[in-house]
Amino acid sequence: MSQSSFPPRTTTAEIELGRTLQPKFGPDGLIPCITQDAQTGEVLMFAFMNAESLAHTLRTRKATYWSRSRQKLWVKGEESGNTQEVRELRTDCDQDVLLLKVEQRGAANASCHNGYRSCFYRRLEDLEAAAAGTPRLAFTGERLFDPALVYKRA
Repeated sequence: MSQSSFPPRTTTAEIELGRTLQPKFGPDGLIPCITQDAQTGEVLMFAFMNAESLAHTLRTRKATYWSRSRQKLWVKGEESGNTQEVRELRTDCDQDVLLLKVEQRGAANASCHNGYRSCFYRRLEDLEAAAAGTPRLAFTGERLFDPALVYKRA
C-alpha cells in the first residue's frame, strides 16, 4: 500500500483545521507515531509507521508499525504476545505525527522489547549534573519479562 492510499495533502487550512486525515509521510515514507496507554495516558513507546502499517492498523485495530531495522511490517506483539488494541488515533496540527491510544494486552502487559511496560523506563537523574557533563540515568520501572525467554532470535 502506498502513500496514495490516503487522501492527498491539500491546503494548509484543510490540513490544520479540516476533518480529513492527510498524513504527511517523510521522504523515507515514514511518519512518527507515539503510543500511549488509553486509560492512564502513560507513554508506552515511539515507533514509525508507513502507509501500509497505518492502513493495517486502521483496518485491524491492532497497532502495526514499520520496523526500520528489519525493513518490514511489525504487528505489535506478534512475537511477545503483548499486543496493543487501538482505541483512538490522533494527529498533530500539521498531520506529521501520529498518536495512538491503546489498550496494552498480554501476559506481561509490556510494550518494550527489553521487558518493561513502557520503553521510557529510565529518566535523567540530575539535570545539573547532566549539564556539567555527567548524564546518568535512573530506572523508573521494573522489568516484567526476560526478553531472552520471549524472543526467538537466530
